[in-house]
Amino acid sequence: MSHKAGFVSIVGKPNAGKSTLMNALVGEKMSIITPKAQTTRHRIIGIVNEEEYQIIFSDTPGVIKPKYGLQESMMGMVNESLVDADIVLLVTDINERFDENDILEKIKKTSSPIAVVINKIDTSTQEEVEAKIEYWKETLNPEVIFGTSALHDYNVDAVMNFILDKLPEHPAYYEKDTLTDRNERFFVSEIIREKIFKLYQKEIPYSTEIIITAFKEEENINRISAEIIVERDSQKNILIGPGGQMLKKVGTYARKDIEEFLQKKIFLEMFVKVIPDWRNRKNYLKSFGYED
Repeated sequence: MSHKAGFVSIVGKPNAGKSTLMNALVGEKMSIITPKAQTTRHRIIGIVNEEEYQIIFSDTPGVIKPKYGLQESMMGMVNESLVDADIVLLVTDINERFDENDILEKIKKTSSPIAVVINKIDTSTQEEVEAKIEYWKETLNPEVIFGTSALHDYNVDAVMNFILDKLPEHPAYYEKDTLTDRNERFFVSEIIREKIFKLYQKEIPYSTEIIITAFKEEENINRISAEIIVERDSQKNILIGPGGQMLKKVGTYARKDIEEFLQKKIFLEMFVKVIPDWRNRKNYLKSFGYED
């Protein structure tokens, strides 16, 4: 019996719903989802395994014009994902203007099948959807255009059927019990970062990085230590909050989700550390996994 396997790259602007779509397609909570833009910083791979196929989804950072080193690295991950993609899904919000011509030019150059996924159509009218479909036909002329609501799982099956139809014949790239190329430490750090995105305002979430400094597995409990990196002392003070109350809240929410993710009791301790301008310093970007 023939076997299909391939890489599907999910690209688009921040907040278009890329992570929500990938989580719906994979059936696991792989990427953090918050109302704030730029929540996905790394290229996160989620793998769907069935007897006759393996789909390797790549959820990439949102397409932006980079303003500092971290964002340049994030855009490098988007470009890299287009190079090795067997199928490209361009996810666009029904309400957004798409003026990042550089990424559209790169997508046009790929020889892989392209689908445009117009997301959040539940927030618009039929006329608006039809107008957007015409726009994308003229702008990109993809193989197919889908109207979806990834949040409500509307038309996600149609996207999956397109992928299965276009997936090349190939042996599996990963062992069939593999769900992702990321380890548990990575997802623990993402859960903590998600809570910071949800609890803090303005620049705080964008200036933070989470480093898991210890991950000790014991019989009845996992003991986890994490450093929250910020760029300024003022950010450190805001993160900790009066009497440590805000940091305690982050820990309470994060611990609940981490225990659910690991299916085990955890002890979580967190420390806040200041590294000035880390988002522009190549040595730190490299040590945090953003640079090759």
